[in-house]
Amino acid sequence: MAKDESKSKAKNKAGKYEAVGAEQAKKPKSTLTNKQYEAELQKLQVELIKLQAWIKEKGLKVVVLFEGRDAAGKGGTIKRITEKLNPRIVRVVALPVPTEREKTQWYFQRYVQHLPAAGEMVLFDRSWYNRAGVERVMGFCTEDEVREFFRSVPEFEAMLIRSGIILIKYWFSVSDEEQERRFRARIDDITRRWKLSPMDMASRTKWVEYSKAKDEMFRYTDTKQSPWYVVNSDDKKIARLSCISHLLSMIPYEDLTPEPIELPPRQRDDNYIRPPMETQTFVPMYKIKQ
Repeated sequence: MAKDESKSKAKNKAGKYEAVGAEQAKKPKSTLTNKQYEAELQKLQVELIKLQAWIKEKGLKVVVLFEGRDAAGKGGTIKRITEKLNPRIVRVVALPVPTEREKTQWYFQRYVQHLPAAGEMVLFDRSWYNRAGVERVMGFCTEDEVREFFRSVPEFEAMLIRSGIILIKYWFSVSDEEQERRFRARIDDITRRWKLSPMDMASRTKWVEYSKAKDEMFRYTDTKQSPWYVVNSDDKKIARLSCISHLLSMIPYEDLTPEPIELPPRQRDDNYIRPPMETQTFVPMYKIKQ
């Protein structure tokens, strides 16, 4: 009951953000200092390592979907989840635009091939919900295809769950003004400008259409068996910590941290002679320009 009430509040809050975002005057001030944020993040990342070990040991199959508006903070959260983990166990799937061949396939087909085997967790940076969002708003699919998607996706996700997959879905909600601030920051920063695509720019002109599409998507796909969990992401630091903490709470796990490891002595062989250094090609040492 508590979870349902919390989720309801999150939805209401997310709705409020999207409705009044344009009235917010400036960037919301984080309630955390960088030092506090880094300390909390480190604690959570240690727990993620424990979860990873549990997933591998017990042969769990975990799928986590990250959806939301452009610049809502999905990628940053995924990065913090995975940066300390083993990419052979926890991997990210971020599919490009479908090829002409893929467009003729069953809609879910190109996603199915990326589902986890036993002992794996897959994080989808956008997922099959493209059909209900960007594809619909930007006119890349027909309304008949959208209706078929709404009919099919609850059955598709129920099938995944019955097969033993743990499915968790996150929606990152960002206000109009905060999204604009992040877009402008990317424009001004050459190291992040690549994150902006023509589709991102076009999405700014269709803010209301995206809101309506998201609302209808929730109406059909926010089910008891496979609910959406909304992350209020105007404050990136709090959003990342909240999402990671919630993810950890969704999968019961135990601490399988191995005993301290003792480093064995290096093998010695007095008969080994290393080849001359001049026979190898070395990368030039980096020099700082004065």
